[in-house]
Amino acid sequence: MSGEAKWSHHEQALPEGAPASPTALDDAEKGIYDGNPALPVLAMPPNAHVDEKKALESGSASEGTGAAAPSPPSAPVKKAPRRKPSKWILFQLWFNTYRKFFTFVTLLNLAGIILAALGRFPYAENHLGALVLGNLLMAIMMRNELFLRFLYLISIYGLRSWAPLWLKLAVTSVLQHVGGIHSGCAISGAAWLVFKIVDIIKYRTVQHTSVIVTGIITNLAVIISVLSAFPWIRKYSNQPLLPNSVLIPWLTLREVPVEVEIPSPKVAVLKFQRGMQQGLLGRISRTSIMEYHAFGIISEGRKSGCHYMICGVQGDFTRNLVADPPKTLWTRELKFAGVGHASAMFKRGIRICTGTGIGAALSTCIQSPNWFLIWIGSDQEKTFGPTITRLIYDNIPPERMILWDSKKRGGRPDSVKLLKEVWHSFGAEVIFITSNRQGNDEMMQGCREAGLHAFGTLWDF
Repeated sequence: MSGEAKWSHHEQALPEGAPASPTALDDAEKGIYDGNPALPVLAMPPNAHVDEKKALESGSASEGTGAAAPSPPSAPVKKAPRRKPSKWILFQLWFNTYRKFFTFVTLLNLAGIILAALGRFPYAENHLGALVLGNLLMAIMMRNELFLRFLYLISIYGLRSWAPLWLKLAVTSVLQHVGGIHSGCAISGAAWLVFKIVDIIKYRTVQHTSVIVTGIITNLAVIISVLSAFPWIRKYSNQPLLPNSVLIPWLTLREVPVEVEIPSPKVAVLKFQRGMQQGLLGRISRTSIMEYHAFGIISEGRKSGCHYMICGVQGDFTRNLVADPPKTLWTRELKFAGVGHASAMFKRGIRICTGTGIGAALSTCIQSPNWFLIWIGSDQEKTFGPTITRLIYDNIPPERMILWDSKKRGGRPDSVKLLKEVWHSFGAEVIFITSNRQGNDEMMQGCREAGLHAFGTLWDF
């Protein structure tokens, strides 16, 4: 790191006698700590990056720079309150590609149902079964992991060498939000199925009773399946209602050995055999039938011989990984692609994450020298252990990372400001965010206002 690199003098200091509370530090690890009005916010000039490990080893007062720390301001400087984003920015983020797909598919099918009911859509009247199956098959295909891997494959290798940035961004947005097509087609297929059974009942004099009964039962089953996928129902249950999500990938299902490292009560680090590409996620379970959980995969490359998963303690499954570490786990050998897999399309980018989000972000920065890592967490080396620390420092040079320890620094940084500075100094063209909901919303809003191209974490809509 350059000896001329220094901290910006726009620093802030904690008020005397005001140490951060343990609760606040826990929140900071989760990426939701807003801090108190006088937390230190460090502005990074071009090519000045934070390297916590080397700073601690050298005993430098200015952590991560190797330069003497500037004198603290005589009085604490209050952090400027975050400006509320405009309603237009909020609407753009709310009406994203997912909702655009969902709206288009649903309204198109609704128009078809209305026209068919009015007798002005002869094709639909004569081919109701085809419309039902077409929608339901499309809904299933948009959630098929093999099909999505194929979409990522043709997008990455078909676009990265020649496509303009706007096209790459558009394709990445489509890949991230194909769930909108899934949801729209599933609801539309159920609606066409209801229309079909109503049509059968309408002509019940020429239909066998068994056909009507079977149709009603099928309708009820499909409607229950659709309703169970709504977030306001799913949030009340941690377990899937039906084991349907594990029926298709039987051919790739294996029980594999696993090594479990428990660096802290908050985290389990799982080690599996076989190297992996960047940007993939894997599903694991203690049983072969039920309760599969997805985690980001960390690997040094396809030839590395092993890969890792970071499992933060949040529910019964991850809690049991710490309390009762397994010797083997069931997993699908076919891994599925997250939106981070699309990073291979771009020339240079930034991967920012908080807490256990490092599991989904780290491989991209390890396997590509054109990606910059920003990791915000609390006491990362102690919390996540020597394995993750080694992977970072062995593969990513100091000029390509900022590791922000909110416990040592008294709070988290101004993430948007940090992203802006790294964006310009590193020459990035896209940002991928892995954080909790509050941190994700804050960064997405700030990036949209600043004109930075960013893709964030998705939740149920």
